[in-house]
Amino acid sequence: MASSNPKWASTCPIRTAIRIYSHWPIRLANQVCSAQGVMLLFDQSWPLMHALFHSRAPELAAVVEPVPGQFPKVEDAEIAAASYGKRVAGDLYDSLRVGPERILFGLLDVAGRRKDNQAILSAAQETFRGLGTSLFAPPEANESDAMSELCLALNRSIMEAADGVRSCPAFLGCYHEKLGTLCYSNAGHTSGLLRDSTGIVEIASTGLPLGLFSHATSEAPIVAMERSAALLLVSRGVVECEGKGDKIKDPEFGLERVKDRLRDDESTSAEQMCSSILTAVGEFMCGSPVIDDATALALIRRP
Repeated sequence: MASSNPKWASTCPIRTAIRIYSHWPIRLANQVCSAQGVMLLFDQSWPLMHALFHSRAPELAAVVEPVPGQFPKVEDAEIAAASYGKRVAGDLYDSLRVGPERILFGLLDVAGRRKDNQAILSAAQETFRGLGTSLFAPPEANESDAMSELCLALNRSIMEAADGVRSCPAFLGCYHEKLGTLCYSNAGHTSGLLRDSTGIVEIASTGLPLGLFSHATSEAPIVAMERSAALLLVSRGVVECEGKGDKIKDPEFGLERVKDRLRDDESTSAEQMCSSILTAVGEFMCGSPVIDDATALALIRRP
């Protein structure tokens, strides 16, 4: 695209920029998509996005803070998640057992400040836990179909709770203990990182962020996790956190730094892996105040 502000953008039904959370050094990503006949301009313009997604924020505040339950024990594997400092934005992570051999987990990033989007977070968690259990519980369940249906339901729950559009990148996964497989959907979220004996592979986006279109769909492929393989998810707040100090050339932590840390990480548990990544984030920020949620979720299959 020759221009970052094409003429059609001014007449687009949605005249704002929607953040695409990536690890590109230049945080200006122009991408034209067709969704329900609407052309979207993807750009990182926080003030404009704030005006669109947050205009009703004061009406959406809720009293109850959604808290993830205790993560389940997994046969021959381990899953854990953690956040750096106090959560101030819209990160939500959760995991639960949805059947004798299946573990469902997710990392969501609802746009907005935490004090303003409690109702949306609560609605998303309720759908994730309730419908997720019913969809994946049957032994004969088709995991890809179930994941697509869960994404669609989460998408609608978010829009209903927000009474409109509210961008919510999300990574959802279902791990099968016996088969060692992972069915996932990456709805506009930061790429997941899968490390095994061959190296590190990025698990890129399979669809648009949730909360934008009521009938938006996302693909749900299945990948195998060999013994000792590890899946690492990090939120936008990790890759976009800004470093301090004269020796830092790249102002953002970036996904490449996450990869480097994961490549050298010798953690034997998912909890240790999350701690290792977030410790690196803290060192990079040099104790600067947290302005966005920085969350890590790890799934490790034991040798």
